[in-house]
Amino acid sequence: MGKNKLKKFGEMETFPNVFQYPFAVLQQHPFPLKGKWNSDFFHNDNPIVLELGCGKGEYAVGLAKKFPNRNFIGVDIKGARMWTGAKQSVEEGILNVAFLRTSIELIASFFAPSEVSEIWITFPDPQMKKVSKRLTSTRFMNLYRHILCPNGIIHLKSDSPFLYTYTKAMVELNRQEKVVDTDDLYHSNLADDILEIRTFYERQWLARGLTIKYISWHLDSTTTLQEPDIEIEKDTYRSFSRGYLETDVRFSE
Repeated sequence: MGKNKLKKFGEMETFPNVFQYPFAVLQQHPFPLKGKWNSDFFHNDNPIVLELGCGKGEYAVGLAKKFPNRNFIGVDIKGARMWTGAKQSVEEGILNVAFLRTSIELIASFFAPSEVSEIWITFPDPQMKKVSKRLTSTRFMNLYRHILCPNGIIHLKSDSPFLYTYTKAMVELNRQEKVVDTDDLYHSNLADDILEIRTFYERQWLARGLTIKYISWHLDSTTTLQEPDIEIEKDTYRSFSRGYLETDVRFSE
């Protein structure tokens, strides 16, 4: 591990708004704030909103600034990225945001039933090969049901045509109530001061000339969810860190 990462991890240990609970730690010590985030950390009764796969935490921090009457928690397993948002919020004294370093699969270990009001999923890996790893799959929907309040809202913001198409099909097949749905956010009339918060990765996608997709819906707690059985065309590009697919001639040089 590089010195810079080690420095960030060491600094994260000192941040009062960061909780690091990978599986090994959780096995030894049950999470003390489960069901008590409002009373013991935020010290208010405001709604809790999660950003899953938060990366650098741009959405969690950006939303916290815009909505001081809500509490925001960024969740990711990669602490070196999370350090950016955690440090910014400490330095700027933003008290309604926290960061949780853990696997999203373990999310029910950190929040009590109905403790969360909304979930943001911002630019996740589309996981085109494995349905069970997609953060908008029915597997994860059932995990979110354990912590979301009745008819809580889920937001997906993505560059991926594949993930957007899959998620829309899942929502429609299971007759979940859509709130907003667009396959080209910045050429619609839907972009507002919330949706226009742009993450590090989003700026990369826009620089490539890609369109941003956004869909949000109410997740009910009663429907037996089904996976859509449809063929979806694979994305023709990958993130900068994973290189490009040869079929994307625009970026194959």
